[in-house]
Amino acid sequence: MQLLLSLFIFVFVFYLIITEKVPGALATMAGGLAMALAGIIHEEHALEAIADRLEIIFLLVGMMIVVHLISETGVFQWFAVKVAQLVRGEPFALIVLLSIVTAVCSAFLDNVTTILLMAPISILLANQLKLNPFPFIMTEIMAANIGGSATLIGDPTQLIIGNEGDLGFNDFLFNTAPLSIVALICLIVTVYLLYGKKLEVSRDLKARIMELDASRSLKNMTLLKQSGSIFILIIVGFLMNNFIHKGLMVISLSGAIYLCIIAKKKPEEIFKHVEWDTLFFFVGLFMMVKGVEEVHFIDIIGNKLIDITAGNFNLAVMVVTWVSALFTSIIGNVANAATVSKIIHVMSPAFEGLNTQAFWWALSLGSCLGGNATILASATNVVAVGAATKAGCKISFVDFLKFGLIVTIQSLVLASAYIWLRYL
Repeated sequence: MQLLLSLFIFVFVFYLIITEKVPGALATMAGGLAMALAGIIHEEHALEAIADRLEIIFLLVGMMIVVHLISETGVFQWFAVKVAQLVRGEPFALIVLLSIVTAVCSAFLDNVTTILLMAPISILLANQLKLNPFPFIMTEIMAANIGGSATLIGDPTQLIIGNEGDLGFNDFLFNTAPLSIVALICLIVTVYLLYGKKLEVSRDLKARIMELDASRSLKNMTLLKQSGSIFILIIVGFLMNNFIHKGLMVISLSGAIYLCIIAKKKPEEIFKHVEWDTLFFFVGLFMMVKGVEEVHFIDIIGNKLIDITAGNFNLAVMVVTWVSALFTSIIGNVANAATVSKIIHVMSPAFEGLNTQAFWWALSLGSCLGGNATILASATNVVAVGAATKAGCKISFVDFLKFGLIVTIQSLVLASAYIWLRYL
């Protein structure tokens, strides 16, 4: 009975989000609390589900504060003008440049931090060129998730997989990065086919862009130096985290708080710029995922996979790739990585003597590339859509799905061919 009730709540919340009858944050919170009120999860389990992922919540809070303070300096406008002038106002060339920058930054920072920085720039550029921001922001989201699959630190799922599979930074760089490059190229080609000919800017507007003085956008040089220095220290901390072991949340939040103190900002002034709707969306989603886990639905699916693929290693690896992508689109890539990694530990002994490390690369690529399918599939998506809405570019669940599914399916086909040729 509880299994059916939890699935009904989960599906109904999805219905509310897809149809936009209720704001996403309220829908997921209502769903998570409904599971608690129905006795599917106890209060302590709901709190545990949130506590287990507090790193994501506070990492986002820290980066939201830092990015807001950086934005107050006008440096985003300065960068936007410089980038637009570099490509002489050509919109598709601009999308290509932004997507490459986003993918590279996502690989070596993390994709959530990258999208927090790049989303405001892309929306600003689209508005300056009097274009629809949708293809700009969607391409960046896809590029962020693809770039995040390239390294150990590029996406939270990679950290989970690296820990569970005992894999290091170089392991990811040599195994997942090559496919990430190919997937990024295919993304750019797809965007050109879908939007390339629709992106037109008049000569007068291009001329006006070239005449802009980027330096006039810079407002507060003192704050720019302070926020820039702190931001660099945060990024260095992210890159060095495997050696210093301080945690991404501690590094991000420390930088944000110290920057507020240095810049003499009042808490009420800063906290009103934190995107609380995005954070509560995650809190509700974490509770719902915990509820589905409590009724053993994920365990049931995992055991079925083991039964179906028993004895056929090649099929098992392919199933892990595609099922990971499917789970990711529903419960998010972090929850998927944590769940499927347990299934891999159960499946691996049955294929002793074979290259069972292929399971981890299948999980990695399935989780990261599947993160492009729906808004719920990745923290990057939720953050970017929230930033876009705040800037006046509303992206619906269905609009995201239509674009995301095209990119996800082509990426997964490429990933399947790559895994088959390299590991099977």
